[in-house]
Amino acid sequence: MVMRSEIDYEVVFRTGPALSAVLTPTLVIVAVNDAFLEVSGHRREDLLGRDLFDVFPPNPAAPEDSEQQGAQMLRTSLEQVMTTRRRDFMPLQRYDVEMADRPGVFEERYWSTVNTPVLGSHGEVRCILLICEEVTDFVRALRRSGAACEQDSLALQLQTLNDQLRRAHREQCETTSALSEAIERQRRLVQDASHDLRNPIAGLLTELQVALSDPGIDLQTILRKLVRDAERLNDIVTDLLALARVNSETRESERLIELAVFVGEELDRRTPGTPVLSRLDPHVCVRASVIRLARLLGNLLTNAERHAHTKIEVVVTADPPDAVLEVLDDGLGIPPEDRERVFERRYRREEARVRDPGGSGLGLSIAREIAQEHGGRLYAAEHHGGARFVLRLPLATERYRSNPTAGDGACRPI
Repeated sequence: MVMRSEIDYEVVFRTGPALSAVLTPTLVIVAVNDAFLEVSGHRREDLLGRDLFDVFPPNPAAPEDSEQQGAQMLRTSLEQVMTTRRRDFMPLQRYDVEMADRPGVFEERYWSTVNTPVLGSHGEVRCILLICEEVTDFVRALRRSGAACEQDSLALQLQTLNDQLRRAHREQCETTSALSEAIERQRRLVQDASHDLRNPIAGLLTELQVALSDPGIDLQTILRKLVRDAERLNDIVTDLLALARVNSETRESERLIELAVFVGEELDRRTPGTPVLSRLDPHVCVRASVIRLARLLGNLLTNAERHAHTKIEVVVTADPPDAVLEVLDDGLGIPPEDRERVFERRYRREEARVRDPGGSGLGLSIAREIAQEHGGRLYAAEHHGGARFVLRLPLATERYRSNPTAGDGACRPI
């Protein structure tokens, strides 16, 4: 015969010797045991459904470095439990209790507290179990023995150390999380880049093997294919280098640039392809890295060339407090639902995959990161008859004119 016993856990909780309370994630009291009521001097109906710190406010007459700090430490401990979903132990704190029959009158109390999260089936914090042990008599006994100052100092030191450890733990968790995310991003990037590099490398090897095995092959045709594969490799490596530069250059590498001159020089450097029409207002100056701004503009122009039917437009204007650079094409345009997604790393619309199967899908993402590093923003705006990318950078607060002796669209004060 198997004997079965049913345990009434509610009775076990209510009659437990340790002072215990159950709090919601918003710190509302939903249950207390008999020991908690006896020590606090409150009735159960006066506690349930109320905020913990409304029922037990800090003692306004207590020394600021003890009672006020103890209340704040308790709140911090509870918030830490919610964030980490782990138990938090508070070795010693002063937290006076307002007498239930004498509002506004507080009795000095000392506590050792453990706050424990109760997790749901999906790992969420459903409630917090607060368990206290009152050590007021112990502290008073030390005071009577002449160790009052030493004990007060020790209590304060323990509180301060506990707070410092909690902050350090929180900062460590945040740093670890950020590092994990960075490592995962780098892992995905290396994986994706390896896949992208494999195709043009395989093409190069195939064409070279064909050329070596067939002495009568047309070398000009082979060389043209090799050049295209080499250009694709160069584009991918350039994208990877640009990603490595993001967040690595210092502010010392930035300079004042007049956008009209800068854009004109960059357009002159490009190999003629799709016709580019420009409207460049003078005296529109920004502070930026020449190398990174050139990369941003180059990525926008490359994207426009991939989608344009007959022409590309580049516009530079001032719209205080911003300098505005726009790149437009007369292609199919970008649907509203994709205007943010095109800036995601590796995301490529079907049209882009068809027009350029070997693209890396990094160009627009890199361009936006460069814009953000310079305190600006890059977005896809509405445009009838094509795509329109708008770059906004903080406009230089003074008026400048181009300095022809400096090159790279540099500015000097008027």
